[in-house]
Amino acid sequence: MVIDLLNKYQSENRKEIQIISIEDLVPKEHILRDIDRAINFDFIYDEVKDMYSADTGRPSIDPVVLFKIVLIQYTFGIRSMRQTIKEIEVNMAYRWFLGYGMTDKIPHFSTFGKNYVRRFAGTDIFEKIFEHILFEAVKCKFVDASAVFIDATHIKASANKKKAVNEVIKVEAKHYHNELMAEIEKDRENHGKKPLKNKDDEEPPTKNIKKSTTDPDCGLFHKGEHKVEFAYTAHTACDKHNFILDVDISAGNVHDSVMFDGLYKNVLTKFPEIEMVAIDSGYKTPWIMKQIFDSNRLATTPYKRPMTKKGFFKKYEYVYDEFYDCIICPENQVLSYSTTNRDGYREYKSKAYQCKDCPSRYKCTESKDFVKVVTMHVWDDYMELAEDVRHSPKGKEIYALRSQTIERIFADAKEKHFMRYTQFRGMAKVKMQVMLTFACMNLKKLAKWKKKNGLLPSILLHSFSKTLNFIEKLMRYQKITFSIPHLSTVCSHVMAFSP
Repeated sequence: MVIDLLNKYQSENRKEIQIISIEDLVPKEHILRDIDRAINFDFIYDEVKDMYSADTGRPSIDPVVLFKIVLIQYTFGIRSMRQTIKEIEVNMAYRWFLGYGMTDKIPHFSTFGKNYVRRFAGTDIFEKIFEHILFEAVKCKFVDASAVFIDATHIKASANKKKAVNEVIKVEAKHYHNELMAEIEKDRENHGKKPLKNKDDEEPPTKNIKKSTTDPDCGLFHKGEHKVEFAYTAHTACDKHNFILDVDISAGNVHDSVMFDGLYKNVLTKFPEIEMVAIDSGYKTPWIMKQIFDSNRLATTPYKRPMTKKGFFKKYEYVYDEFYDCIICPENQVLSYSTTNRDGYREYKSKAYQCKDCPSRYKCTESKDFVKVVTMHVWDDYMELAEDVRHSPKGKEIYALRSQTIERIFADAKEKHFMRYTQFRGMAKVKMQVMLTFACMNLKKLAKWKKKNGLLPSILLHSFSKTLNFIEKLMRYQKITFSIPHLSTVCSHVMAFSP
């Protein structure tokens, strides 16, 4: 009897009619309320105005609404656009954020995909949205780029590892090849050596790679204990406060250090106030150290284990004598300069008659001619500078923040924003996914920090501002010739009085 009454009561509640606004159905502390007040999305109109026809075709969906739908998907980590539309249909907070009523029809899930193909593909609209949100954080002085953290994470591609073909490709020369060769020739000249023979006319070396037939842009990722799989890599830079400053995308088989140059130059251009760059051991190469120190910044890196065989002397046990330009081995024998090879390494060789009967030879060399060769890069001084910074108090302090900054960003992106797997195929679409994910992460932090610091406009003034903007848009879309004088100016002045 009680169960029957309860069921009847619940059934009646479902049929209950109340007069209530969608505004009342959105919780006061909902993150979308803070986001809506934290940033004015009308800047999107100016960015896309050249992508829409003013005179032909049917009326299009408001571009701000279109991008807000995408922002909802990436902010809340919804796995697909189809699922996003289903969520918007039943979620009052999402409808409120888009400006849709309870009964308004939500656009079809294919709408954004069609707009991407027809309008947004090949443009920088997603980078501009990312930069606008970041600039808003900079304007509020939330970004602290005195120390920058750079790292990379892989994103599993939508490609079967078994559906691949072997392909032979040419090995491209290092992008700093000319600079390195100039340094090598200078070093050889200083040591009285002849210039190296020019091999530019020779055929470049080749290598075999596995290429996916499903998504040719991705690459086979294999690193440490990770599972071998087709993937993309997101090379990312962030500040002390976990604001993402820039990101670049590559195939999963491209080494992290290869993509460092472009990312570092872009970040340095945007934030010249950088003092220290925290990077992991994958970036600890002579060329990268040279770049950072030559730009008058400091590089803080981890300890990198010497790559020597177990039971053999470590490289640091061979001491370099700068005055005599030679190396002293652990048995106090001299290894003299021999040559500087094409890879930029100076070779120091021992004398066979000294090593032949050496009691420590079994821990030194397995060479058949009893000659030990120790190499030093022409830019090895920069590696030594990195070691000095690594041991400094400031270097230790900044590097210890990596677990709270760049590594935390990757963890949040994969666990909370569905970035563990790619939703698309092709480099351009994957870059769009990553860029929008990071833009939304910056947007959430921006809204929370503005609220925390009392920088959000009051609800009353914000509503007034939105009303004025709506009137302005209505006149523009309806092609009304008259206008309210200085409407946007009035709006900005009103907003200035907001606490």
